[in-house]
Amino acid sequence: MNKKLAKFALLLMVVGMSVMMASPALAQEHDSTEGATLSNGSSPVFPGTTAANLGGAIGAGLAVIGGAAGIGRIGASAVESMARQPEASGSISTAMIITAAMIEGATLFAVLGGFIAAIK
Repeated sequence: MNKKLAKFALLLMVVGMSVMMASPALAQEHDSTEGATLSNGSSPVFPGTTAANLGGAIGAGLAVIGGAAGIGRIGASAVESMARQPEASGSISTAMIITAAMIEGATLFAVLGGFIAAIK
């Protein structure tokens, strides 16, 4: 029951932060004569930004979240494995560090790709 409550609290915090971050953008006044984009191709909600900018930034953020979740799962599994077989802790630690480094590298490339998409 405690894990369910913790997951629910985390979900509420994420939704609450999303609503708090989106509210200033949604509170901006819009000109009803404008369409979905401005004449220079930028978004009416975030002036000066295009959909590619926002998509790149969101993609970079999702890459970081995915990498963090993967590394957290690796760490939890490694600690559980070491608790079950303490004599194999050296090889488990080595495999965990190598796998975490591979995930970190892939996450770095994904974040850089998102930033490049956001800049262009």
